Amino acid sequence: MTIRVRLKRPRWQRRKYSPLARQRDIFFCTVQLMLSLGWDKLWGNDTPKQRNRRAQWLVNQLLELGPTFIKIGQALSTRPDLIPLEYVSALGQLQDKVPEFSSQDAIAVVETELANSVHTLYREFDRAPLASASLGQVHKAKLHTGEEVVVKVQRPGIEQLFNLDFEVLHRTVRWLNRFMPWARKYKLEEIYQEFFSLLFQEIDYVHEGKNADRFRNNFSDRAQIIVPTVYWRYTTKKILTLEYVPGIKINDRQTIEACGINPDKIIQLGICAYLKQLLEDGFFQSDPHPGNMAVRQDGCLIFYDFGTMTEVKAIAKDQMVKTFFAVLRKDAEEVVNTLTYMGLIEPQSDMTSVKRLVAFLLEQFRERPVDIKELDRIRDELYVMFEEQPFRLPAQMTFIIKALTTLDGIARALDPQYNLLAASQPFVKSLTFAKHQGNLFGTLAQQAKQYLTYRLNQPSKVELYLSRLEARIEQGEFKVRIRSLESERLLKRIHLAIKCLIYLCGSGLSLVAGILLLNIHQGCAIALFVCAGVSCLIFLRCAISLYLRERMDRLASR
Repeated sequence: MTIRVRLKRPRWQRRKYSPLARQRDIFFCTVQLMLSLGWDKLWGNDTPKQRNRRAQWLVNQLLELGPTFIKIGQALSTRPDLIPLEYVSALGQLQDKVPEFSSQDAIAVVETELANSVHTLYREFDRAPLASASLGQVHKAKLHTGEEVVVKVQRPGIEQLFNLDFEVLHRTVRWLNRFMPWARKYKLEEIYQEFFSLLFQEIDYVHEGKNADRFRNNFSDRAQIIVPTVYWRYTTKKILTLEYVPGIKINDRQTIEACGINPDKIIQLGICAYLKQLLEDGFFQSDPHPGNMAVRQDGCLIFYDFGTMTEVKAIAKDQMVKTFFAVLRKDAEEVVNTLTYMGLIEPQSDMTSVKRLVAFLLEQFRERPVDIKELDRIRDELYVMFEEQPFRLPAQMTFIIKALTTLDGIARALDPQYNLLAASQPFVKSLTFAKHQGNLFGTLAQQAKQYLTYRLNQPSKVELYLSRLEARIEQGEFKVRIRSLESERLLKRIHLAIKCLIYLCGSGLSLVAGILLLNIHQGCAIALFVCAGVSCLIFLRCAISLYLRERMDRLASR
């Protein structure tokens, strides 16, 4: 299934497009999607054929809404563990099959930016684009000196659209912070600012060229990592000219195997490259979708897009190093401590449920992909955590997690049962035997050596079982804790039910009193009607909270 090129100009490219119209389009698209999915579930029409139809409709809507939402679709297309495969397949078209814009527009941008005709600038310029993406499209060309290059041309009107989305989403964030106090702890304002900061950097191709040079320099000693050279003479804010480096799409396992390349080696190379970016360089590609990475015929890994690079602060980088090696050692206590220090976990008076979950995840999934069904074994701890909401996402960590989950999705496409621990071993070994170069590199090497010592002196399975049993006894018998949780849930539901009853009675009494006083004292009657309306709204809010709590309790008790 392929996306047909549209002759009609999409909504986001209209010249007169107000924030109100933009907000309306986003709202109606979201509502239509939710109602369609609900209708299919209600009538049992959730078949693969119907899901394909819905997925294709969603792709078309994302294309209509433009680059901001295309990027959301690209991120979802790498998560077969989160959404149905039909949606993964359809959204995968957004990686490199976004409808192109006209070659006349592309050439006009090139000639305007470089202040010369395209024939004077290039010996050859292919009018048909090599690839089309959310923010621009790429044309193959040849310089007069003979080098083959690709010319990345920015889509016309993209900056105006980002300014529009910036205003629309800012309104939404302010509304959430004002009317939903619980949303403030997630620091949506900071995440929103960071997100658009990255988007505006991505449409500055001079900034992208500098990122590419820095990235290439970081991997100058890694022959298996390929970064295209930037031709600065042919580069401006809206035009980027790079060395032509063709490759196989990184999630195309069939072609990779046909070329005699081992997919496990590609997974290992990709994970080690990202560990180096995050833990050693502190400068990483935050959008590693399959359109931005490829595999060369000789098995080397090619990175293409450097518009969304993120720099990690020194303190966060140091804590990520400790977290990574604590995960390798299955040290749940250290993992929780470092995540709390980085602001990912909100400290609570009782962190038992969080530590139990982390210990469970390390034990069960450190060496294999996560199976959501397995989490049913600790559903009570999950219930407590979600109720207390101890997890947060600082703005910078949001994009680190997005990059890692996208990379995880790519690895699963190559091998659904890939082993993260095995894939990261070359990176750990390279640190262990490297010379200390500065404080951070010394910390990396020290952590690596401690991990190898742990592996050599690892206790037997019997000793591990006894230590876990001892820890469980210290924390309290599990069944007693479950009964306590059930009592707490029941009390909270009773409390909500009483609040509902009070506000419902208040609303009814105010309404009746207002009707009786309507002909006697209109001012008092109107005041009572207002009180009745406010009480009714509070009653509805409490009723919805009670309904959601009952649903959560039922899920937890299954």
